[in-house]
Amino acid sequence: MNIIGFLDAILKRNSELGFMFDIEMFEDTSNRIHMKKLAIDTCIAFLGRTISQSEFKIKNGTTLEKDELYYRLNVRPNKNMTSSTFWETFIHKLVYDNECLIIQADDGDLLIADDFQHNEYAVLEDTFTNVTVKNYLFKRSFRQNEVFHLKYRNEKLSPLIDGLFTDYGDLFGKILNSQKRKNQIRGTVDMDMIAAKTPEHQAKLQEFINNMYKAIGEKDIAIVPQQKGTEYKELSGGNAKNGQSVDEINKVTNGFFDQVAMAIGIPISLLHGDMADVEKQTKNYMLFTVKPLLKKVADEGNVKFFTMEEYLNGQKLEIQSISYRNLFDLASSIDKLISSGAFTGNEIRQEAGFEPSNDTNLDKHYITKNYTEMQSSEGGEKNEA
Repeated sequence: MNIIGFLDAILKRNSELGFMFDIEMFEDTSNRIHMKKLAIDTCIAFLGRTISQSEFKIKNGTTLEKDELYYRLNVRPNKNMTSSTFWETFIHKLVYDNECLIIQADDGDLLIADDFQHNEYAVLEDTFTNVTVKNYLFKRSFRQNEVFHLKYRNEKLSPLIDGLFTDYGDLFGKILNSQKRKNQIRGTVDMDMIAAKTPEHQAKLQEFINNMYKAIGEKDIAIVPQQKGTEYKELSGGNAKNGQSVDEINKVTNGFFDQVAMAIGIPISLLHGDMADVEKQTKNYMLFTVKPLLKKVADEGNVKFFTMEEYLNGQKLEIQSISYRNLFDLASSIDKLISSGAFTGNEIRQEAGFEPSNDTNLDKHYITKNYTEMQSSEGGEKNEA
């Protein structure tokens, strides 16, 4: 992000309070831009890695079709990207820019647009012009039904993050400066001003002091030569208990980090690597963040890849997200579902993310235990078969 543009956005948003802000404070805050970039990139990359492990399935009824579309979505979207890199890039642009555009080149490659102009209409079909991929500008315009276009949310995420960063960045800078001053080595120089009456002597004295300060600040071992008329004395940095600790810096950094994660919908404990209730947190993450996003992608794909007639006849795009549970952990539940006759083997396989088997026995219902209906006798008693 351009620092000047960042300042303009803040001053415009708070124009009525502009006279209260010190520009030096903002310059110091904006220099902490790495904290903002780290938080955003880490959270978006976390979400992108999750989505990139999904499998895009082209279904024709219950049959999985492995055609060119399947290959491009799961293996090689274009000449320069693998599918995992492609979908990570897609998620990064989608979340960071709030929308992403995928176009198809003449040779069938799927390309993610770096920049484009979205022309919106009320009753007509939207168009996209000035589409740029890397350094190539497409001269033609694209209609809505020719592209894969997705918006992340109704409002952009960047204003929220910018507002948070204004507060957290300022606080982070002040605590960091306080920590630097806490153990700062300070010194005094006693000078005989009689020896520095002429401009030549004053210039040499100033050069000596500058070189001395530079040596003390940059070198591990600095030897200060004592000259006639000057005396250097070093003072301690004060009580080490005063000022903010490094833990306070980490708390501010983690606080901003957590706010960004919450805005995207990622459980904080997963990002921090906490092991407590990791399965529950992962389940919530997959249910409330990953699956709704995959649903958006699948809906857009079904609209653009298939006609209404094809979709109603069973052709559709299904996205199988990465499983967070081991198949062997589900063995008891699978046995219960099949033995009760509620589901067939092939239905369970599809739910677990596997292709249906050609074995016709897996299309049958089985009851392996004594599940029978309760019947009442004439005396009002119930008998169990």
